[in-house]
Parts: sequence; C-alpha cells; structure tokens
Amino acid sequence: MPTTVGTESNPQDLVRNLLQLEHDAIAAYDSTIERLDNAAYREKVAEFRRDHEAHVQELGRIPNTLGAPAPREGDMKQLLTTGKVALADLAGDEAMLKAMKTNEDDTVKAYEQALSNSVTDAALRPVLEKGLSDERHHRTWMETVS
Repeated sequence: MPTTVGTESNPQDLVRNLLQLEHDAIAAYDSTIERLDNAAYREKVAEFRRDHEAHVQELGRIPNTLGAPAPREGDMKQLLTTGKVALADLAGDEAMLKAMKTNEDDTVKAYEQALSNSVTDAALRPVLEKGLSDERHHRTWMETVS
C-alpha cells in the first residue's frame, strides 16, 4: 500500500506523521538487528538505525515551534514494518534486507512527498533533504546486498 505520509494539509500533521514513520523504522531496525546472522550486515543496519534516531532528534525539535506535541513512538504501521522482518527471518538475512528495503521505499516516498508539499516551509526543508538523502542511501545498500 503506497504511503500517504508527506501529503498532509498542515505542517503539524506532516511532522507528526514523519516522526511516527521514523519511530516505526527504528522498531523495524531493532527487529532486524536482533535477527541478522551476518555481523557485517548487523553493523551496517545499526548504522542506518542511528540515522533514523538522528532524524527523530531533528524532526522532534520542530513540533514545539508549531505548537504541537511530538510523538514518542510509532503507530499501528509498526506492526507491519516489524512483521515483514519477522516473516522474512524464516528465509534468511537477504530476505530480511529485502523486507527492510520495502520499508525504506515507503520512507523515501514519504520524504519525497514532504519535500514537494506546499506546507513544507524553509525551516523544515533542510531536515527533510537530509532525511531523504539518508533514506536513499539505506535503500541503495539494501538493493545491493539482497
């Protein structure tokens, strides 16, 4: 199912939904790290998880300026992102990374949509550009190993 994150009609919802998406990604990364057999894959995936934590930190500063609370956890989508990884675990490391790549596809799309959204202001743009760059990097690596 295509993501609608990034298409919100106000900046508060946009940032809130991106934060929830990032929290969902962190949960999926946690699940993947604990299941991967390949130590080099675990190390790289842990590096990517740290990028998502940085995105949460950067995005988390914005809701206060918008007068909206910042979510501190994901939403129901977390069950989907972590569930894909758990199922893929049955087929091995490369299958888990393929599952993670589909999660990254959604995150890339969300950041692309947010950057083209008219509610995205100049203060938010650099945070989104950095997030999109990181997400594209994660996805590219996953494509090469899975």
